[in-house]
Amino acid sequence: MPGALPDIDLRRYRWIRNGVVVWMTAVLLGAFLLDIPRINILEHTARNLYFHVPMWFTMMAAFFVSAYHSFRYLQTEAPVRDVRAEQAAVVGALFGILGLLTGMMWARFTWYVGTGKWWNFDPKQTMAAVQLLIYGAYFVLRSSIEEPRKRARIAAVYNLFAAVTLPFLLYVLPRQMESLHPGAEGNPAFSDITHPIMRLVFYPACIGFIGLFWVLYTQRVRMTLVRKRLQDHLDPEPAL
Repeated sequence: MPGALPDIDLRRYRWIRNGVVVWMTAVLLGAFLLDIPRINILEHTARNLYFHVPMWFTMMAAFFVSAYHSFRYLQTEAPVRDVRAEQAAVVGALFGILGLLTGMMWARFTWYVGTGKWWNFDPKQTMAAVQLLIYGAYFVLRSSIEEPRKRARIAAVYNLFAAVTLPFLLYVLPRQMESLHPGAEGNPAFSDITHPIMRLVFYPACIGFIGLFWVLYTQRVRMTLVRKRLQDHLDPEPAL
């Protein structure tokens, strides 16, 4: 049926979900049990590297997945593309909020220890908050338009704009300003101050969190498709 919403490949989903559970279990064990070298100022808070940074990478991956489906929607106007774009953005925003919170906690106990500060308008902190506000506006935009096709088209165009701002707000602009973050002007990159043993957990953590995004995103897409079928009485087509 033209325009009908397709099924999710449940067999593939279950295999990947189970693999992500095993993978993330190993990552968490390594994150808390493997010894790490003493890093000046950071000490054991350096373990947050295994969570904070992968969450930001996952957020970026999710937002780019969302933008891809928005682009495909503008080409095809297939309803499933709009569903996938929205749900990828939802999960990406969740990881972005968690990344911001873990960053605030990390800063509180390293940069601002003894001051009681949780926020100091560091360029990267501020730009990250602005990025989340841009995607918050995406959700507000979607909720303000009732007609489905018009909502999907306008949201898709805005989503592409939001994705273009990602590298500039999170990487280009902060690196041009004074910042306490590693890699900023005058500060060494994390690769210069971390021991190779930390990379044994960090890189798998990045893969694991992106896998976790895929699981959550697929769950939300499936739930949305089921709900839409109940509302619109659409007959399912073969899986993508």
